[in-house]
Amino acid sequence: MADSKTQAGANYGFHFDQSACTGCAACQVACNDKFDLPIGVNFRRIVEYSGGTWQRDDHNHTVVPQVFTYYTSISCNHCENPICVQVCPTTAMTKREDGTVYVDDSKCVGCRYCEWACPYSAPQFNASTGHMSKCDLCYDYRSEGQDPACVAACPSRALDWGPIDELREKYGTENGIAPLPDPKTTQPHLVITPHRDAQAWDRATGTIANPKEM
Repeated sequence: MADSKTQAGANYGFHFDQSACTGCAACQVACNDKFDLPIGVNFRRIVEYSGGTWQRDDHNHTVVPQVFTYYTSISCNHCENPICVQVCPTTAMTKREDGTVYVDDSKCVGCRYCEWACPYSAPQFNASTGHMSKCDLCYDYRSEGQDPACVAACPSRALDWGPIDELREKYGTENGIAPLPDPKTTQPHLVITPHRDAQAWDRATGTIANPKEM
């Protein structure tokens, strides 16, 4: 299946099935292991979003709670309009012909402008190298016809990848689910199959239960 996805000129992205995610973090562990990331640097993160509202039942004169919790696996979305590329003063943050964004270590000075600008916190500073680092959608694996590490590791098959147009045709176009930001900002190459209790990005009905992950 991976071979059919490695197309010249394709704009790659991710699909995430929020309804299938159990928050096990296997995708995060696989990514950290593959890139041998130091503690504190996580290209892929699992965010738990919890909250609730109250529904008034005038007929029974009661107020019923509607609480929810769901997980979101998030990494770089290789956006159509990557702000990280725009703010980089050395052109180290670069977009490949296949639409994926990566860091050119030979140009990066570790100024962290990209980190501060990205609404998804994708670029992260690696203190051991003094450079920024981020998900490149496992460019080396893809070049060999393999799936990205996170996709291959997910036991519930909540992750998929491929040309974003094909993902949207297959899964839809939703990408604005809380706690993620307004997708209009960067136009992420991301499609989400929402959890049954998924909240829109601008509803502010919940809070991030593990804020350090975000």
